[in-house]
Amino acid sequence: MRNWLLPEYIEDVLPAQAARIEMMRRKLLDLFRVHGYQYVIPPMLEYMESLITGAGHDLDIATFKVVDQLTGRLMGARADMTPQAARIDAHLLNQTGVTRLCYSGSVLRTKPDGLALSREPLQIGAELYGHAGIESDIEIQCLLVKALRAIGIEHVLVDFSHVNIFGSLVEASQMTPQLEQDLFAALQSKDQSEVRALAKNLNQTTREALLHLTELNGDQSVLFKAAKVLPDTPAIGQALNDLAHVGKVLDSLGVNVSFDLSELRGYHYHSGIVFAAYAQGYKGPLALGGRYDEVGKSFGRARPATGFSFDLRGIATALPPADLPKAIFSPAIVDAALVAKVDALRAEGYVVVQALPGVAHDMDELNCDKKLAHFNSGWHIVDIDKV
Repeated sequence: MRNWLLPEYIEDVLPAQAARIEMMRRKLLDLFRVHGYQYVIPPMLEYMESLITGAGHDLDIATFKVVDQLTGRLMGARADMTPQAARIDAHLLNQTGVTRLCYSGSVLRTKPDGLALSREPLQIGAELYGHAGIESDIEIQCLLVKALRAIGIEHVLVDFSHVNIFGSLVEASQMTPQLEQDLFAALQSKDQSEVRALAKNLNQTTREALLHLTELNGDQSVLFKAAKVLPDTPAIGQALNDLAHVGKVLDSLGVNVSFDLSELRGYHYHSGIVFAAYAQGYKGPLALGGRYDEVGKSFGRARPATGFSFDLRGIATALPPADLPKAIFSPAIVDAALVAKVDALRAEGYVVVQALPGVAHDMDELNCDKKLAHFNSGWHIVDIDKV
């Protein structure tokens, strides 16, 4: 066995790419900070009861499980940090007003997922708790757009849906949980014939509405069509109004907006608007988000909540190859003046690599294109090929 081989869909991140990812991570956390989002660092391991509660329920089969040698209880390595942030808000911080949290860290998944098809995405996200209005949804969506633009993705498309449209049809028809699951799966694949077959015993209004959902995708005009062909209920009317509102706001910011009313990603824990961000050059969604007001109840305190997250490693895979910043080569320390010069350069952000005695230094391997040379009674930066 080759001891250096890694498991499938697990890989190292080498210096140039790691530097790029870390630069993006710092930039994003600074962006979140100035918007009032406080940084938290949840643990990599938790007891399974906590990880698969609420929003984490859908993550059960995606979670690596281990036995705690101290207690004998089953633990899991987090597959998503969103449920952890919800637990922190509901149980640890216990604030009465609006709470804004952000996070960044590796998550582990049993199967490859996301843009990078990795089992170890580097997740970063922001969550807002304690406000149920459309204003907090818009704040989160605008922050997502700012975040993507901050790391160089200017032309973003945000695709919206609302789980209460399908949810209200389920509730009105009182269908069985199994039929609900089957219809959910058929809608995700936009299989109109399967939806028709599954809905054949439902009332005509619900059956026709479900069939229309498979076709209600596109630009803002989709919402006008939906208002005509879907049942005129308070829940559906409010959902369509909310979608129109957020679409108008993002459109005013130069963001491309689309709607897909059969897209029910996260249906089992989302409670309102859901969205995904896309950009040219990426095969799938860059970021996912939405409202999940009922999650805190599982931790003993129901709180309105909305947020988003994305995988930095996945985003980095579609960017051009990264280059490390060029460095300055310095001789081994020979006097206080050289120490002062090196320290001053590093304080300004320059990379300075110092020589070590008895070693041949390859300037290409060290990524150095400049060096420090002593002349005119001082240390000066010169091209690497000059004396």
